Amino acid sequence: MKRMLIATFDLEIGGVERSLINLLRHLDYEKFQVDLLLYRHSGELLNEIPKEVNLLPEMKEYATFRKSILETASEKLYSILTARLRAKLIAEFKGKWKKSAEPGILQMQLMWKYAISHLPTLAGEYDVAVSYLWPHDFVATKVNATKKIAWVHTDFSQLETDVELDLQIWRKYHHIMAVSVSVKEAFTKKYAELTTKVEVMENVSSPHIIKSLSLETQNNLIENDSRFKLLTVARLSYAKGIDMAVEALKLLHTKGYKNIAWYVVGYGGDEAAIRTLIQNHNLQQHFILLGKQTNPYPYMKSANLYVQPSRYEGKAVTVEEAQILGKPVLITNYSTSKSQVTHGEDGYICDLSIQGLVNGIEEIYHNEHLRKKLIANCEKRDYSKSHLVNKLYQISS
Repeated sequence: MKRMLIATFDLEIGGVERSLINLLRHLDYEKFQVDLLLYRHSGELLNEIPKEVNLLPEMKEYATFRKSILETASEKLYSILTARLRAKLIAEFKGKWKKSAEPGILQMQLMWKYAISHLPTLAGEYDVAVSYLWPHDFVATKVNATKKIAWVHTDFSQLETDVELDLQIWRKYHHIMAVSVSVKEAFTKKYAELTTKVEVMENVSSPHIIKSLSLETQNNLIENDSRFKLLTVARLSYAKGIDMAVEALKLLHTKGYKNIAWYVVGYGGDEAAIRTLIQNHNLQQHFILLGKQTNPYPYMKSANLYVQPSRYEGKAVTVEEAQILGKPVLITNYSTSKSQVTHGEDGYICDLSIQGLVNGIEEIYHNEHLRKKLIANCEKRDYSKSHLVNKLYQISS
């Protein structure tokens, strides 16, 4: 039996974290003894770790990456505190200079660069070590393993990373797994020298579990809303485009669509700004933030249309989950969108803009025939992908 390590930040609610839980559910534990290292033992999905998985003890130094700078100071981890402050200052300076929309991306890279020499090495040796979420410095530099695999969940062409700094880490991996063909193409265009290392392995899903969980009715705040209900499940961040969604709903209401309500399940750093935008547009009763929900599937089931208004994505887990529940889905035309849905068949792709969202929602709202077609095509599709883990077995041999 081979020893496998899988490392990631935590198990807070999110698409990447749900995809990891699904992967763990489908692994063959007669082939692998699996250790899971979470930098911090936090998140509602902790309870969903399969019993066969050995959750390693938390290491306080790594846990700081999911804590505030003040918490790090209170724990007297001064070398890591210094590294984080240095990364924050440099990233903010460069972000303003380059007018970056997401300076936090570079900040994460620099945080690892400056902190890595102060972090402990993981004891033991593994046949396979998987780093499931970028940045991938930990498995690259602090784990002893015969093979190292890194996952790519997003469209790297849209991330303002320090390419050379990133390459120093990527080069230490034997295999790089992209969650879709489009994600692979975007990645290899940016990091051309890594092309031969990159393979595609789509996210593994658990349709039977999703359908079962969707039947729960407790605290489903949207079930009895008689309006035409849009739903988005996403982090409240720039990448997910929730601000554009607010603006789109305002335009729809201005055009007379007062019976359309937009619900969002999720949390994130942009929540205060989004709430302010909602208030400024007087949409408090129409654009409703439901916060963090361990089980978003009853909300999906109750919605009339699932909308993913993202600026960029890898392959949105929530879009496929909505399709599994037989929902029509509308997504923006981010660069990897065509690997997510086939326009007019199992989903609808609109222009990546506020007006694009308005036009797409209007079309689906009025076109009942289109809605029924999208639903029917989703319902007849088999979304179970347990066979995909064979790819992981092949490259681990």
